Amino acid sequence: MGALLVIGDVVTDVVARHRGPLAAGTDTAAAIRTLPGGAGANVACWAAHSGCADVRLLGRVGADAAAWHERELVACGVRPLLVVDPEAPTGTVICLVDTGASAERTFLTDSGASLRLAPEDWSPALLDGVAHLHLSGYLFFSEPSRALVSVAQESARARGVRVSLDPASAGFLTELGVDRFLELVEGVDVLLPSRDEAYLLTGLPDPADAAAKLSRHVPLVVAKQGADGAVVARSGTVRAHVPALPATPRDTTGAGDAFTGAFLAALLGGAEPEEAAAEGCGAGATAVERVGGRPPTGP
Repeated sequence: MGALLVIGDVVTDVVARHRGPLAAGTDTAAAIRTLPGGAGANVACWAAHSGCADVRLLGRVGADAAAWHERELVACGVRPLLVVDPEAPTGTVICLVDTGASAERTFLTDSGASLRLAPEDWSPALLDGVAHLHLSGYLFFSEPSRALVSVAQESARARGVRVSLDPASAGFLTELGVDRFLELVEGVDVLLPSRDEAYLLTGLPDPADAAAKLSRHVPLVVAKQGADGAVVARSGTVRAHVPALPATPRDTTGAGDAFTGAFLAALLGGAEPEEAAAEGCGAGATAVERVGGRPPTGP
């Protein structure tokens, strides 16, 4: 098994768990925790947790929290390759989590240093020993990080390294534009959209139809459906509907990242996509029963 290199965002999550609607103009009681996060970093941690022995993460952070994030990544079994930004602070996301039955969350995002990754932060040597490159979709939402994605993909193609992408955010996708996004993912081998992202990218409300259509652009599409499991499509055809595992949600933050990390670990281990998707569903079920986007660490 070769290494997994993830390029993506490393941010500080401020998770506020409240019950019911927010009370405008006054106080809403909440349980608040500060936790390490970021879609790219979360994927890397879940991949390591799921058995991938060599997981590396390229990301950009501010000097304000670089040491803390490095320690947290190492504790999860990830080899951090963090660029410390001399100007911008570490990105911060405020996660508002309704503690009702669905544990739905809303994000307020200040990307900070995470979207300032640039081609100067890349070297083809970063792919030494790497079998799979995974890109966080957040990289597509700034010009410097889009440029880095381009050179990283070119390096990966030159070495025959498989590339996957998680679109990351329906909101940012809307701002970028569907046509622009589909142009940018040209050459990607695996796409892992959420239900909302698959719908946005195709205009098709049925997840299976959306996954099949996307798999005409990208050879393998695994559409994450939350409590409805996942759909696996290849070359324009749905190959499997993978059921979710039962879970009692506390916080859905990072559940899609958990799926992606476990899926990639299984794929690198030689599993077929359908088997890897089942591993992803298992990790997603574990993730929603925890607060924050990272897997458990320690004994």
